Amino acid sequence: MEKLSYRELTADELDEALRDLQLELLDSDVAYVVAEKITGSVKSTLAGTRARRLSDSQAFIREALQRALLEVFSSSGQVDLAALVASKASAQNPYVIVFVGVNGSGKTLTVARVTHYLQGKGFTVALACSDTFRAGAIEQLETLAARLGVRAVKHRYGGDAAAVAYDAVSYAKAHGINAVLIDTAGRMQTKKNLMDEMRKIVQVSKPDLVVFVGDALTGNDAVSQAEEFAKAVGIDASILTKMDADAKGGAAISIAYTLKKPILFLGVSQSLDGLKPFNAEEFVTSILP
Repeated sequence: MEKLSYRELTADELDEALRDLQLELLDSDVAYVVAEKITGSVKSTLAGTRARRLSDSQAFIREALQRALLEVFSSSGQVDLAALVASKASAQNPYVIVFVGVNGSGKTLTVARVTHYLQGKGFTVALACSDTFRAGAIEQLETLAARLGVRAVKHRYGGDAAAVAYDAVSYAKAHGINAVLIDTAGRMQTKKNLMDEMRKIVQVSKPDLVVFVGDALTGNDAVSQAEEFAKAVGIDASILTKMDADAKGGAAISIAYTLKKPILFLGVSQSLDGLKPFNAEEFVTSILP
């Protein structure tokens, strides 16, 4: 009776269904090599699998791909930011986060939004204006800090960005501040002096977390950027911004698959409360309904 109820999926069925699903992933801005590897692993897993005769084989294969995508995020681990900050606060030490990313990714606003998130959890925060390179960067963070009611530690433009970070951490320690969020200059791998400066900031501030802030609209470019920052200073987690725009979101899959690090938040608006904690199941359903 069982033999009559089940049948083996054919290679042609798998190839056709996975080809269509791979196109869906590519259409959602998942990097080609990542989409190819994930669908390839699903094919290997399902080869020789038996499905119910009357079931929809394409739906069966789609569900397998959804599980594979969820595994990408679960294998990247999770970060409970509030719990980590609370743990260091109990030891009377500030939790230090360095934010890295290229110009235009929304990094400075993300620093402010994470501040707002932590304040909502009852923590105190200080900011470090360690972007001493971009004109207007210090004023932008100062304005956001004033709106949030937190201290922004700054030096002059062209000054030592690592010294700003060091002073911010020292200020937090002296005043019992729970977290220090360090804004840095947007840089690309071609800007060697800025990359060296970023390494110095990390070396001096000894962060608990280095967060890559990526623009979801840039798709595959966000992945290559994340890889470069990972090589330079190491990345512990990522935040994807501009998900409220026309972003298809596939960069989150590509970054998680490539870096094997968790996605913390998605930026879903330009307001201070515009960060949404990343939910893998909800995200996978939106990418592959």
